Amino acid sequence: MQGGILLGPSAFGRSEKFLNTVFPKKSLTVLDTLASVGLLFFLFLVGLELDIRSIKRTGYKALCIALSGITIPFVLGIGTSLVLRATISKGVDPVAFLVFMGVALSITAFPVLARILAELKLLNTDVGRIAMSAAAVNDIAAWVLLALAISLSGSGTSPLVPLWVLLSGTAFILFAIFAVRPLLAAMAKRSLEGEPVKEIYICITLTIVLACSFATDVIGIHALFGAFVVGIIMPKDGPFAGVLIEKIEDLVSGIFLPLYFVSSGLKTNVATISGGISWALLALVIFTACFGKIVGTFVVSLICKVPFREALALGFLMNTKGLVELIVLNIGKDRKVLNDQAFAICVLMALFTTFITTPIVMAVYKPARRGAPYKHKTIQRKDPNSEVRVLACFHGNHNIPTLINLIESSRGTRKGAKLSVYAMHLMELSERSSAITMVHKARDNGTPFCGTKRNEDDQMVIAFQAYGKLSSVNIHPMTAVSDLSNIHEDICASAHEKHAAMIILPFHKHQRISGSMESLGHAFHQVNKLVLSHAPCSVGILVDRGLGGTSQVQASDLSFKVVVPFFGGSDDREALSYGLRIAEHPGILLNVIKFIAPPGKTLAFGAKLVGVASNKEHKEQDDELWSKFLSICTNNGESMKYEEKVVENKGDIERALNEINNSNLILVGRMPLVAPLVTETDCPELGPIGSYLATSEFSRTASVVVIQQYNHSTDKNPLVMEESSYQQGPESERV
Repeated sequence: MQGGILLGPSAFGRSEKFLNTVFPKKSLTVLDTLASVGLLFFLFLVGLELDIRSIKRTGYKALCIALSGITIPFVLGIGTSLVLRATISKGVDPVAFLVFMGVALSITAFPVLARILAELKLLNTDVGRIAMSAAAVNDIAAWVLLALAISLSGSGTSPLVPLWVLLSGTAFILFAIFAVRPLLAAMAKRSLEGEPVKEIYICITLTIVLACSFATDVIGIHALFGAFVVGIIMPKDGPFAGVLIEKIEDLVSGIFLPLYFVSSGLKTNVATISGGISWALLALVIFTACFGKIVGTFVVSLICKVPFREALALGFLMNTKGLVELIVLNIGKDRKVLNDQAFAICVLMALFTTFITTPIVMAVYKPARRGAPYKHKTIQRKDPNSEVRVLACFHGNHNIPTLINLIESSRGTRKGAKLSVYAMHLMELSERSSAITMVHKARDNGTPFCGTKRNEDDQMVIAFQAYGKLSSVNIHPMTAVSDLSNIHEDICASAHEKHAAMIILPFHKHQRISGSMESLGHAFHQVNKLVLSHAPCSVGILVDRGLGGTSQVQASDLSFKVVVPFFGGSDDREALSYGLRIAEHPGILLNVIKFIAPPGKTLAFGAKLVGVASNKEHKEQDDELWSKFLSICTNNGESMKYEEKVVENKGDIERALNEINNSNLILVGRMPLVAPLVTETDCPELGPIGSYLATSEFSRTASVVVIQQYNHSTDKNPLVMEESSYQQGPESERV
């Protein structure tokens, strides 16, 4: 929208030469036509997102808030319309203008609100549930009012024309429910899960959208109304609706909607807002819109016994405008109800109210995550037979074979030593309708971002479910849909909720066929850093170089060589403890290399180790674990071996590590008590040894897990506040 305004007469378009070159008059007809067609299918997508069943389940709170969020701004819009008609909108139809201004001030953009709630992670809160339900009711009511406004703004002189339009519109809705919906339901019923949807069904549905749009346009409401109704009545169960969204969303959101924004921007001339009266009217419209929505929703929420901060957040959330508001304004301008100045004022109002929503809601309402405290937050523990829970994250299919092979290696064989794995697919929340729909479905399951992935034809889910059935490991596929800037909150909160002992994260680089490491992007790099800072348990970063090849290895065929370089410190102790668990698998050969400095020297070699405790503080615990390892190694000589290496400098360490670069898996502590091996690295979070092992020069075959042990004394800013009195509800326990 900003781009459209800049290209229009408000900025660059002030130059006639620029406007005639980039947007000649003969091209505007084509531009508007394409934008209108795209808008039809966008409103169809909006209708698909709205589930009438959720509106039926709306409680009295959401219903009261929705009605107040429409009524109060609409009433205030009457006063505003009188002021505008007396100043800048003289001569327009008073009734149509009043209704249009009322709708413009009272509407809440459901798609935009869903996106904001998803970004702020509020969908699973009471605020989110009430806001979504209220916005759905608001959206339906707003489109009914808009149909009324359009019928009143018709060119017909007879007062019976609006009545005829409304009756015809009602008849159309009844026809859509009782004639069109059964046809759509029959096609949806024939589209089975796991099978491709027939192309003829897609063509028929898109034709129905265009036909219904044509019908409502002939009636005199607007073509958009027909497309919206088809989206509303479309059956939401089964794969049919999802396939429809996938077929058209990229074309609509990638090409047609930007054209609509440009078309709207070309009609918006901010320069028409000049003089004290115009700016005063802009302030009045913004104040009226915000006051009616925010104060009205806030007061009614308090009456409904919603807590103060939540009520305030609801007020600002319901004030969201965005694209739907823009559609209303464009219809008003096309119908000559809004002139250029009134249109520009309302567009700026819509932009302002949407821009302020996210920062203000974040400022007034950021619910604290709470959880019950739990005991086993590390792999290293006194009771080796206790259950180990792991949250294993992955970005896509390429991570799965290595992850499953690592899980198989970690399952242990001791009686009672169970392994439960929560396999979390990390998905970036995009502007696509399918992403928002996925969040909606997850919200219906009780958890919005970290909910059960119920799509049975998802290959990633099938891979983990098949492995879980063939092994003794409890596998729970999950999905986290969020912005990459804050997806670490979902990871850490889920790890706490599931009582995980370790989070396994994929390295932000993947290995190419040539052997070089290619970055997936800075955002994934930041995710790993933030999880390391806020994790409620131990963390392992997996550098994937194809553990077991590119496919899952059968349990009976698994034969890996695992190496643990042991320098000392809490992270190395966690790595060795993990290695001991892996060594229980009959196909694993564990080799532990203990690095020792000569008498009177340290492995720091003169380097200043920042943020690491002194060697003396760790020596006693290191010796205790090493003694335990030696006793186990004595009883399991065939599957374990160890060696001690005296090293005097970095070169000695590098040579020792290079001798193990052909192993299958290397487990190393993140911050061992040793000087860095590389002078410059773009992965300092991996520590002095891990950053060297992750380089392309070190190996092309050895996968690496860089492990950080959880330390409660350094957990200064936890994302989940532990409360001993906190009771975990059934929704939180659902997997």
